[in-house]
Amino acid sequence: MLTLYDAARCPYCARTRIVLAEKEIEHEVVAVDLDDRPAWIYEKNPLGRVPVIEEDAFVLPESAVIDEYLDERFPAPPLLPRDPAARAEARLLVERFDRFSDPYYSLRRGDEEARPKLEERLGELDALLEGRPFLTGAEFGLTDIAYVPWMLRMPVVVGVELDGWPAVEDWVGRLLERPSVAAESVLVAAL
Repeated sequence: MLTLYDAARCPYCARTRIVLAEKEIEHEVVAVDLDDRPAWIYEKNPLGRVPVIEEDAFVLPESAVIDEYLDERFPAPPLLPRDPAARAEARLLVERFDRFSDPYYSLRRGDEEARPKLEERLGELDALLEGRPFLTGAEFGLTDIAYVPWMLRMPVVVGVELDGWPAVEDWVGRLLERPSVAAESVLVAAL
């Protein structure tokens, strides 16, 4: 049985929870208190971060890596495009996620100077989403999963509403129609 080391408030964990739900993968959950990390979590991930998955003796940290692993290990439904160029574009957007997360976390820590940079990044996402339903085109996938946890937390955590970016707002609305994403929205409301 697969085990997920998880923290409900963590958007990186949300990525993996969404993948697990989309693929209907049976798993156990071990909750990790991020305010009082147990020593053993550093044995699973030397950085002490979650999510981590474990199956038998195989242990894997880092949400983006975990999510690609799960997509390959459990191929149905596929969450990366079949076309190599589209798949590369999806991976590139995930790889460049820190361009979005850096100003998000700066703002979360109270640095108001990060707000314009975060809004600029939202504008880039908005432009990318114009004329396409999902970040990598016609199909929902890992790239959408990589970004949506922060979109759900944006109004609550950093006080940024998405109504200034209509394509982003419509995209989040489409994603909320998926039970996996709707479940995360419920978790965010409870934070």
